[in-house]
Amino acid sequence: MRSLSLLFFALALPAAAADPLPSWNDGAPKQAILAFVGKVTKEGPDFVPPAERIAVFDNDGCLWAEQPMYFQAFYIFDRIKELAPQHPEWTTQEPFASVLKGDIKSALASGEHGLLAMAAATHAGLTSDEFAASVIDWLATAKHPVTGKAYTDMVYQPMLELLDHLRANGFKTFIVSGGGIDFIRPWAERVYGIPPEQVIGSSLKAAYEVRDGKPVIIKLPELNFIDDKAGKPVGIHQHIGRRPIFAAGNSDGDFQMLEWTTSGEGPRFGLLVHHTDAEREFAYDRESHVGKLSKGLDEAPARGWTVVDMKGEWKTVYKP
Repeated sequence: MRSLSLLFFALALPAAAADPLPSWNDGAPKQAILAFVGKVTKEGPDFVPPAERIAVFDNDGCLWAEQPMYFQAFYIFDRIKELAPQHPEWTTQEPFASVLKGDIKSALASGEHGLLAMAAATHAGLTSDEFAASVIDWLATAKHPVTGKAYTDMVYQPMLELLDHLRANGFKTFIVSGGGIDFIRPWAERVYGIPPEQVIGSSLKAAYEVRDGKPVIIKLPELNFIDDKAGKPVGIHQHIGRRPIFAAGNSDGDFQMLEWTTSGEGPRFGLLVHHTDAEREFAYDRESHVGKLSKGLDEAPARGWTVVDMKGEWKTVYKP
C-alpha cells in the first residue's frame, strides 16, 4: 500500500521542465542566458514588455560558419566563373582575375567593399525572384570545400536552440548581417525560423520595372547600404525602429551593434561567439582574415558581455 501511495504521489508531481538549451554545457554563458530571459519575462523590476523584446543576431560566424571565407563569397565566386565567358575583360580585371585563378586571398583583399562590388557585377539585371531562385538552386547543390557539407547544414545547433528559446519567451528575432539581405532572405525562414521581413543586411540599389507586362524589382549594379560595423546600429534603427535588448555576434564587425544594444536603459545582454574549436569547426580570432575578434575580446569583460567559448560551452556544433 505504501509503495502504491508513493507511485500516486510521484505521478502527481509536475514534470521537470525540459532543458531549452540541451546543446549547451551547464556553464556560465548558459546560466547567464537563462537568467536574463527569466528576469525580463517575469513581473518585477526587470520585466520587459513583449513588444520591446527585440533580439538581433549576426549571421556569418554567429548562426552558421564563415571559414575559410564568407559563404556568400563562394556563391559570388561561382557566379563569376559562370558568367566569365560573357566578360573576357575579367581575366585581367581585379578582383575577378584573382577569382578565376583561384587566388582567394587576393580576391578578398578589398574586404566587404570588394565583395559587394563583385556582387554588384554578378547580380545586376536580375529580378528579385530570379536572384532568390539562383540562391536556392546554388544552396541545393553547393558543398563546403573543407567539410563537404551543404552550407545550410553548417548552422550552429546551440544557436538554433537559443533562437527558439527566445521566441518561446516572446522575443522577436532578427538577423543583422554584413552579408547580402537578398542572399539571406530566401532561406532564413526555413533554416532559422526568421522571416524575410526580419532580415537586415547589406544591399544593392534596386528599381521597379515592368517587364513583359509583369511588375518586377530589378537589382542594380550600385551599392546601397553596407550593414557592417557602425552600419549595423543604423540598419537596426532604420528597419526595426527599436533598440534591441539582446545582441549576438562573433567579430569586431559586430562591436557597435553590441555596444548600442547594451548601452540602453534596463536589462541588456551582449553575446560573442568565440571560435575556439579547431577539431569540430575552426579556431580563429585576432589575426583572422574573416571574422576577426580582437577589440570585442578585450572589452567584453568590462562591458559585461558574455563570451561563449565554442569548444568549452557547446556539446555539439552543427545541427544534426
